[in-house]
Amino acid sequence: MSLETVVEDIREEARTRAEEIREETEEEAAQVLAEAEADADLIIEEQKRDVEERIDRERDQVLSSAALEAKQQRLATRRDLLAELRESVANRIRDLEGDRREELTRALLDDAIEEFPADADVEVRGRSEDEELLRSLTAEIDRAGYAGSTDCLGGVVVGSDASRVTIDNTFDAVLDRMWEDNLKQLSTLLFDAEQ
Repeated sequence: MSLETVVEDIREEARTRAEEIREETEEEAAQVLAEAEADADLIIEEQKRDVEERIDRERDQVLSSAALEAKQQRLATRRDLLAELRESVANRIRDLEGDRREELTRALLDDAIEEFPADADVEVRGRSEDEELLRSLTAEIDRAGYAGSTDCLGGVVVGSDASRVTIDNTFDAVLDRMWEDNLKQLSTLLFDAEQ
């Protein structure tokens, strides 16, 4: 065997080994690339799910916030409408005149006086515009006297030196009680048709 043959054999063996290494490397590279692509696909799918979940959460939050804001606006509108209605009722009560005003004022005065002992003198206050009416009504009652005006829509505030009790039978107080007692029913009547 000559040296050339030995060198040729070594070269052939080196070429074969190099070819084997190249094939193994290509197989490993292909496998690593396939695994990387599979991992990338999984990561992309995971990120898609995360993004979709985040979008769903944010959409739910936006919808929830919008629903809450709409409800708050509806409630504010209802409050405003009820306040306007109450103001309208107060104006109509304030503007009562003649026999109807006298009848209501007399009834409120009689109810208030009943709360005091029969021998107690009482002082009656009312709306300044009703002074003449109040003087006329108190003149009919021996133990009652007109004591001046108070800021109200009408009616009477009755007190006595013999008692620390003051009875507020003004139209305002009656309206407040009626409003409070009937607000739910009134609200239902006005706004349940919206639902």
